[in-house]
Amino acid sequence: MADSHTLTFTDSDFDAQVLQSDQPVLVDFWATWCGPCRQMAPVIDSLAEKYAGKIKIGKLDVDHHPAAAQRFNVRGIPTMLLFKGGQPVEQIVGSVPESRLAATLDTHVT
Repeated sequence: MADSHTLTFTDSDFDAQVLQSDQPVLVDFWATWCGPCRQMAPVIDSLAEKYAGKIKIGKLDVDHHPAAAQRFNVRGIPTMLLFKGGQPVEQIVGSVPESRLAATLDTHVT
């Protein structure tokens, strides 16, 4: 489901890959059965390519890795959380246009 720039996060590597990252990280909390999540997949992949080297972008399957979703109170999917300095700084819930996500990411690119 992911392209070469889109990362896959798990509960076991979440702290190292997301919270300890020196770059901002966008995490797409999703599940295979979620229609809006599947709708967002090409958007996430496109943004991962556009922001490569500036923002890490990846997905976390909440069915297989529920601990991170619970830890950050993800109640609905898709939920995109942007982490910076180990803390969530932005949250977008639901299927949104690529332009909206890009505008949010642009405010955090150094």
